[in-house]
Amino acid sequence: MSNPQDDNEITAVTAAEVARIADQGVYASATELDPATVHLAEALLATLDGSAESTLLPPELQQLTEQVKARATLDRLTITADDGVRLSAFTIKLNGDEPRPVVIVPAGWTPLGWALFVYTYLQLAVRGYHVLAYTPRGIGQTFPLPGGGYVDAFFTSGGTIDVAGPNDWRDGSTVIDYAQRHFNPSKIAFLGESYGSGISQLVAAHDPAARVDAVVALSTWGNLATSLYDNGTRHLKAVEALVNLTGGPKERKFDAPTLKLLEDFEAGTNMKEVVDWATERAPAHYLAETNARNVPTFFSNTWHETLFPVNQVVEHFERLTVPKHLNLWIGDHAAPEGAGLTIPFSGPNLPVEEAFAWLDHHVLGAANGVPEWPAVNSQIMFTYKTRTDPETGKTVITEPAVREPKSSWAEVTTSTESWYLTAVGSDSRDGGLAGEVETGWKREFTAGRLTDATAVDALIETGQAEWQGTPKTYPTDTFDRRHLAVWTSAPLDAGTNGTARRIRGVPELTLGVRSSAASATLVAYLFDVSADDTARIITHEPLTLTDLTPGEEHTATWKLQAAGYDVAAGHRLMLVVNSKDQLYSDALTDAGADSGTTTLTSVDGEAAHLKLPLG
Repeated sequence: MSNPQDDNEITAVTAAEVARIADQGVYASATELDPATVHLAEALLATLDGSAESTLLPPELQQLTEQVKARATLDRLTITADDGVRLSAFTIKLNGDEPRPVVIVPAGWTPLGWALFVYTYLQLAVRGYHVLAYTPRGIGQTFPLPGGGYVDAFFTSGGTIDVAGPNDWRDGSTVIDYAQRHFNPSKIAFLGESYGSGISQLVAAHDPAARVDAVVALSTWGNLATSLYDNGTRHLKAVEALVNLTGGPKERKFDAPTLKLLEDFEAGTNMKEVVDWATERAPAHYLAETNARNVPTFFSNTWHETLFPVNQVVEHFERLTVPKHLNLWIGDHAAPEGAGLTIPFSGPNLPVEEAFAWLDHHVLGAANGVPEWPAVNSQIMFTYKTRTDPETGKTVITEPAVREPKSSWAEVTTSTESWYLTAVGSDSRDGGLAGEVETGWKREFTAGRLTDATAVDALIETGQAEWQGTPKTYPTDTFDRRHLAVWTSAPLDAGTNGTARRIRGVPELTLGVRSSAASATLVAYLFDVSADDTARIITHEPLTLTDLTPGEEHTATWKLQAAGYDVAAGHRLMLVVNSKDQLYSDALTDAGADSGTTTLTSVDGEAAHLKLPLG
């Protein structure tokens, strides 16, 4: 939004802007909201507070604002935390004396704070909820003044960002106190997307009076520590994006201890302290408290999530004994639900509609079939059908991707098969993937270079394109074999269901490794390769090995991220291992070196193999 010192007139929202949000989501990049999203928020708020001098909204949104204003009182306010920090908030209080539940919405990690999802609050009010949205401390736009100093936007909260720490838990309880005084609600639910989803889970686990009756956690995390640092590898791009999306300079947004932790993370020093700090902010760390309170919890995540990778959410979900549901979708962070929380759709936005249904049952008491839902519902990657619009040239999904319901995550994988890495594959440049053990070979490459084998072109944007029907394609002949190793299967025959392989679950890779340095990073990618040698990514995961003896053999085993993927008949599996991906730290850079030699091997007694989960 514009600087609050400016007095710019707000223009009407165009159909093209709404269409852009529907197509591209709410982000222009991992560090910037789309201007159309910001403009829509401005127009909604001006319409609701009566400052709009003309009609700013499309008819459907205009009608919704009028409907809510006729049945509720809307207010902007501040709620003072225990330590005096002022939290910006927005409320919708339904008229009448009938007891109604309240949905509390902690904002995501966004410079717009609670203002981003005003459409969601209106939707909740129409469904029969009071709404209390607030911006967590430190989040929101902060503008520098010409003569020095800063001024905050009205939706920005005071204090510094606690990164879902104890201050945020206490703030959540303070917000509940306010809701009880002003709404006298029949029940209390929390709904959050991204940052707000983690805070929602943590408040539910820590509120001293156990007052949270249900949680919706969209694009969420279970373990913040392994989201940011796993397999000895730091997720640098994710943290960089978050630091750049707070709405102001980091020196103002974070206190000195947090700035020190962020510096340590970037440098790869004092990582035990960083992990302890992040673990304190992990809902998975409070499993006993959450299970004891039995709070019904709805989770949503994506297969190619780059901020909070899917495995840590699945692991947390499986250990919970509360009423629970997990949706897994195609795409990356916020792609499935971002637009659905922001604008109306001509048809239902299932990621949001199912979240609302969860609340309707557990908080409103609606008999809507939620208890009969499967615990897990996975959208299978790229099984949608698409066409190209002849006028716009855009890809349009004509039939949604297949979803597979299961009663638990454990039922997603029904069997596994081992693909052994071999010396020679169908392409003489590369190794093969086969059903028989082969040892004694080695493949060597120069480490320290980025290659065209990469997880994404850009955080959020690549996954948003997947969600919209255009997954990234990789021309595999551009993979520079000087800086990576490749193993490819023969073309796969069709199975009984018409597909060649139904990959369901968490793949695992075992390799022999020799390095010229004392540390080495390996990034493994699993691709689906079509007859024209173009590929789509199934999954990936990095691993960093330390304390190696240069030149000596080391056996490494690590899990790739979970996948739900159908490989078509005639396609091939391709495993690629390189030493560097833009998303992550790597051992050579950390050591101040720019190159080294990595040798991958298969040794007697522990043959190199890929364990593939099937379903």
